[in-house]
Amino acid sequence: MVTVRLTMLCATATPGGPDRVLENESMVSAVRAALPPYARALRAPSARCARIAGALAVEATPEETLRDLDYGAWGGRPLRDVAAEDPHGLSAWLTDPEAAPHGGESVARLCDRTAAWLTALPGGPGLLAITEAAVIRAALVHALTVPARAFWQLRVPPLSTVTLTLRNGHWTARLTPPSAPRRLPPTAGESAPVTVLTLPAGRDRLCLAGRP
Repeated sequence: MVTVRLTMLCATATPGGPDRVLENESMVSAVRAALPPYARALRAPSARCARIAGALAVEATPEETLRDLDYGAWGGRPLRDVAAEDPHGLSAWLTDPEAAPHGGESVARLCDRTAAWLTALPGGPGLLAITEAAVIRAALVHALTVPARAFWQLRVPPLSTVTLTLRNGHWTARLTPPSAPRRLPPTAGESAPVTVLTLPAGRDRLCLAGRP
């Protein structure tokens, strides 16, 4: 029976997040130590994932399917502006996996493309994928066979790893939280890298605007 072991490293930035944290050599060492053995590494095509791979000295091949959720017209915009201009659209997007009021990609479509990629993975030695929280959430939706509506309820902290193992046709999932980083003060003139919106109780924060 085919066995697949995939470890996904969350590279999504938060204020003072991975890009800044990985300037700290002790954090780089901690993240490297948390990675299980792997035979091949892939990464999302974003500049952020390339920087994370470079900081960890991981030779990762860009994989288009691991790209972040397409936020369409909302990409790069502060969430407060989106909420003010289109509160009903934003609410629909956060509650209906099929909705894509921003003209980009729906959660359901992201889950479908991620599921297709997982299904096509060959068995063999471990695979490492450096990608965004949205892609990891979508992978968990597939592996745990939960409805896409649960997407926003799956919390994937920056620099955490999720290991998915397929045996006998069934997936198991294990989350390894990140080591606590040392907080770094912002450099002069530097603004917060992302804008976040606090979702209803029990949900993660949603990031729409930030550095690539």
